This record gives sequence, structure tokens and C-alpha cells, in this order.
Amino acid sequence: MAEQELRLLSALVLLIGFGLFLALPFVLSIGSVVFLPLVTALLLTILLSPLADKLARFGLPNVVASIGALAVFLGILLLSLALILQPALALFDSLPAITERVTERFADLRDEFAWMAIANEELTKIMGGTGPREVVLATPTILEEIAFATPSIVLEVLIMFLMAFFMIEARVRLRRHLLFDRTSFGSSVKAARVMREVQDRVAAYIMTVGMINAGIGVIVALGAWALGVDAPIMWGGLAATLNFIPYVGPLAMTALLALFGIGTADTLWLGLIPAAAYIALHTVEANVITPSILGARFTMSPVMILIALSYFTWVWGVPGALLSVPILLTLTALFDHIGRPNVVGFIFGEPLFKSDVLERGLEDEQAGPAQM
Repeated sequence: MAEQELRLLSALVLLIGFGLFLALPFVLSIGSVVFLPLVTALLLTILLSPLADKLARFGLPNVVASIGALAVFLGILLLSLALILQPALALFDSLPAITERVTERFADLRDEFAWMAIANEELTKIMGGTGPREVVLATPTILEEIAFATPSIVLEVLIMFLMAFFMIEARVRLRRHLLFDRTSFGSSVKAARVMREVQDRVAAYIMTVGMINAGIGVIVALGAWALGVDAPIMWGGLAATLNFIPYVGPLAMTALLALFGIGTADTLWLGLIPAAAYIALHTVEANVITPSILGARFTMSPVMILIALSYFTWVWGVPGALLSVPILLTLTALFDHIGRPNVVGFIFGEPLFKSDVLERGLEDEQAGPAQM
């Protein structure tokens, strides 16, 4: 009877947890003005705290070192935006001509496969179906959407950088609080391990992936220049930025290169050369270069990456897609220390956490001051 009650309690706990998991996106989405800057500021703190520590070792005050770390990040961000947006604005005037050219290419392609449309119409008549109905929805223009979104974006960016500054500036006090305000020495050791592992893993991942993506951007820019594509620096910056979004980013980059190539090249097949070259480059990078550099330490399940990508994109859109992998990496580092929950076994009455978590806690409790 006790075992049945335990299994029933386990099932209820899992159902409650699943319900909270489904309700969390709505809470985070509604409160995105607060939660999105907070999460971004936490990740920036993890990323920039080592740089602030290095600046502080040169004798700079903590406040100046924190501002310097944020200034370096802002400089890189503004430089990247300038490299992408300035050529994009220059190409904006030629967008109608490119759109018209793409439409002509697809019209020619549609004429070549017109027999399929005729066969579809005949089949529809035989089956007794009716023609498709067209529904036209009135939507705001792009300028109206930008005008509505700008105040909210500016507010979130300001809140994010203010939070990041205060968190970076308070990093030393936070470390002392985590290490010395614990009731037992074992919990202090575990707190030190968790803090060091999360910071090292997330910062190393972002820096390593950033350098890989920068290399991809340089190669794409040189390839675009060699192929005679307009604004090669912009395409290199787009490739480097979109490569931070797993799977979806390279697909979007391929689609952009294909559409732009079709709209500017003389023939359809010549226009597909830049997209084909990028697919070849991304295949080598994703399957050879990145796994060999990152190694097993940063290996994550593709299923978990896609779940995190879809989950946080659903909640926060494009910023959520950019933050999905660092958030997943942070949670993975935390679970490596507190233990991964035994969800399947918990349904059948087993403990939620395995016994090795308890043994690890006892080892931390028995650790000496030298380990600290």
C-alpha cells in the first residue's frame, strides 16, 4: 500500500511539474520586459566576469573594471551591427529590383512545370472540389511595427545593461556570500564548484563558438567577394551572427543567399552557387571543426538543443533563440552538480535523485580546507 501511495504521489508531482513547465512560457512571455533583460544580464555577467577580474588585477577599481568589461562588449556589438546594417541600408534601395527579378525567375520556373498545375486542376474537377478561396488580412506596415516596437526594445536594452553592470560590480560580494555564509563547509565547497563550473563552461562555450563563427564570417565574406556578391562584409557578418542559432540560423542564411543570388545572377543556377558554397562550408564546420574544438565537454543532445531552441523562441522570439543554447548549457552545468533527476524511475516509486548525489554531498562535507 505504501508503494502504491508513493507511485501515486510521484505521478502527481510529475503532473504538477509538467503543468508548471507548460505555464512558464506564458508567464515569461507576458513579463518579457522583466524576465528577458534579467536572463540576458545573468548570461552577460557569467561571460564578462572573468574579463572584469582580469582588469581588476591591473589595479583598476571594481566599478571601473565592470564598466570596462561592459564597454568591450558594447564595442564589439556596435562594430558588428555597423558591419551588417550599413551595407544592408545601402542595398535596401535595390530591394524592389531584386524582388522583381526573383519573381521573374520563379515565374519562369512555374512555366516549366505548368503541366503539374494543369494536372492538379483536372484532378480537382474529377474529385468535385472547388477552387481555393483567397483571404486578405489587413496587417500593419513594417514602419508601423518598428515604431511600435522601438520604445519597448530601448527600455529592455537599458534595463539589461543596467542589470548586467550591477551584477558584474557585485560579483565579489556574491562570491563571498556563497562561500562564507553557508552553514556547513561542504555546502561552501559545492557552491564554489557550481559557480566555477557554470562560469567556466558558459564563458568558454560562448568565446569558443564566437571565434568559430567569426572565422565563418571571414570565410563567407571572402567567398562573397570572390564570387562578386554585393556587400561581402554584410554577408560575412550575417553568417557569423546567424550561426549562433543552431540549425535554424544556417537554414535562414542559406535561404537569404539563395534568394539574393537568384535575384542578382543572370541565370537561376548561377544564383544558387553562393547558397551551395555556404552549405558546403557549414557542413564541414558543423561536423568536423566545431566538434573537434569544443570536444565532449560541450556535447549536448541535438534533441535537447531543438527543444530549448523551440521553447525559448516561442517565449522570446529571436532573442530567445540566441539565448537558448547558453541557457541550456547553464542548466546542464547545474544539473551535473545537483544531480540529474531520475524522472522515469520516479514514476515507478524510485528516488528522484540517485544515491551518487548524496555520496557527492558527503564527500564535499568531509573535504578539507585545502580543497577550498
